[in-house]
Amino acid sequence: MTENGVRPVDPDDTSSNPSGNATFHEVAQSRMSRRSVIRGGTVVAAAGFLGAAGVVGATGGTAAAAPDAKGRRRLLGFQAVTPSTDDAIKVPAGYSAEVLIPWGTPLNSRGPQWKKDASNTAAEQALQIGMNHDGMSFFPLGAGPFGARQGLLVLNHEYVDQVLLFPDGDAQMTKEKVAKSLAAHGVSVVRVAQVDGRWKHVDSKYNRRVTGSTPVTFSGPVGRAHAALQAKNPAMGTLNNCSNGQTPWGTYLACEENWNSYFGTTDTTWKPNAEQARYGVNAAGFGYKWHQADPRFDLAVNPNEINRFGWVVEIDPFAPESTPVKRTALGRIKHEGATVTESRGRIVVYTGDDQDGEYVYKFVGSAPWRRLRALRKSPLDHGTLYVAKFNDDGSGEWLPLAHGTGPLTVENGWKDQADVLLRTRSAADAVGATKLDRPEWVAVQPHTKDVYLTLTNGSGWDNDVNPRKPNPYGHIVRWRERGGDNTALSFEWDIFLLAGDPAYDPTVKLAPEDVFGSPDGLGFDRDGRLWIQTDISNSSQNLASKKYDHIGNNQMLAADTRTGEIRRFLVGPRGCEVTGFAMAPDQRTLFVNIQHPGEATPFWAPNSAPTPQNPNAVSSWPDKDPASRPRSATVVIRKNDGGVIGT
Repeated sequence: MTENGVRPVDPDDTSSNPSGNATFHEVAQSRMSRRSVIRGGTVVAAAGFLGAAGVVGATGGTAAAAPDAKGRRRLLGFQAVTPSTDDAIKVPAGYSAEVLIPWGTPLNSRGPQWKKDASNTAAEQALQIGMNHDGMSFFPLGAGPFGARQGLLVLNHEYVDQVLLFPDGDAQMTKEKVAKSLAAHGVSVVRVAQVDGRWKHVDSKYNRRVTGSTPVTFSGPVGRAHAALQAKNPAMGTLNNCSNGQTPWGTYLACEENWNSYFGTTDTTWKPNAEQARYGVNAAGFGYKWHQADPRFDLAVNPNEINRFGWVVEIDPFAPESTPVKRTALGRIKHEGATVTESRGRIVVYTGDDQDGEYVYKFVGSAPWRRLRALRKSPLDHGTLYVAKFNDDGSGEWLPLAHGTGPLTVENGWKDQADVLLRTRSAADAVGATKLDRPEWVAVQPHTKDVYLTLTNGSGWDNDVNPRKPNPYGHIVRWRERGGDNTALSFEWDIFLLAGDPAYDPTVKLAPEDVFGSPDGLGFDRDGRLWIQTDISNSSQNLASKKYDHIGNNQMLAADTRTGEIRRFLVGPRGCEVTGFAMAPDQRTLFVNIQHPGEATPFWAPNSAPTPQNPNAVSSWPDKDPASRPRSATVVIRKNDGGVIGT
């Protein structure tokens, strides 16, 4: 997993896609040469569906809130935050940020308290907030102003840093350490409320943990009785939950991303089969070493356990005794998220597969979701999964991953629909989907229904995302489904925004206070502000050798997609990723997650990565206590005058 505590290469930057499908680099290069122009750092169609997007960064972070030249109300009214390398949260003047639920917080007040030396047991960790907060949703408890002041906050815990999780680190793996790691993964459901004008975590019957050991079940074409899911232990757990989704019927979708990382074997005769290799499965995994202490994660001993991961998991936050359900109709990939929208009464779920050279997918319900639920059927079990193909004339199409359609036939080795979904990546290869550079979060504009997708960066191999090769900064793609109908099977696409630093790439015209790289998290608020969160790899943060020396720590920005205006809103502490996005219904409270502060970062600790003896080598946020260690946490951001976030 690491070398001297530093992960030298992000595994997501290494492709496991051997197909000859067209790359987005090839498609976009042709697209730019035929129909597009570069205007102020944003690639826009000269004569396309989106028209001119304006000049990104042209306002230079001014705080003006007056109407623009077309008389439209400006969405961005705050003073942009400048880049920072401080070990602190930075927000605009007139805003405040408070830590709410850091890793180790007891679910309820009588639960086990956090121990600064990380000596909490596995059993205690299962009753505490997990590690490395990620995707998140807010479910109001009540309507109107009442619901804006209290609700259930549901958040993912993507992975664990075992150097910080145990008092003595992970040099020696034990069954208890595996159990604690599992308990620190998964999902937390906690009630939060405004008490005396401040947001607090409060006791509730709803407070709950779903961990790597919680019983789960399966629904859809790959049912719980399917042969591929029969392992040597009961079906349990969800792992590496990155982003998320929220359904219109009030459930939460947790998304399993780098699930391959936890499995390994010491059996020298074991070799990955073609499908395992396609998902990046190997004997070493990402170095967690769980297989050394728990046969559940040994690929040679328990080969089917890995098939139970790679799914979207539905959790009912209002039913604490309910069993999480893995919805297999949405496919088995490295799900970055599951963004849900509604069109013609049917649900549509968009999801990126976060690895270099992978694809973006959407699931379209077979009937209006209310009708299906009235028949006691899950809308997530009934529908068709599609994968995107981007054409070089600016058009695109959704290719069905349906057994018996196109090449997905018995004659070509596809047994049935369950087989297609278990081997989703190979099915997408077969139909000719377009390779992308690390497709991550998806956001749907609430008024136009246009769809936005972050492409975090390109590795430099021969399908880097246009217009740069290599593409160390990433960009954002957008498309409009035909007729503005998200269930449609064709679309028009363009490139909304190139991230980067104009000091190294003159095609980028971002203002100095707004430069950023590696867009990852993405979400719209109800007014149409696009919130962008970054995940610059710790191996690149602040380093001139990586062309990131002017950008500072990871951050969050806001954009007006009508004008292209963008401003930096938040900067995180050292070594962190800024992720997770949830708004209270009145848009006067923003919840953001700070993930892995203090993780090994060469810029801050070139000679000494964090160790059990010195966990604060990079960061001591948020406790600022030399006897403690850095902790992921949810942060509550409010405007001091009580106004709408972003104004």
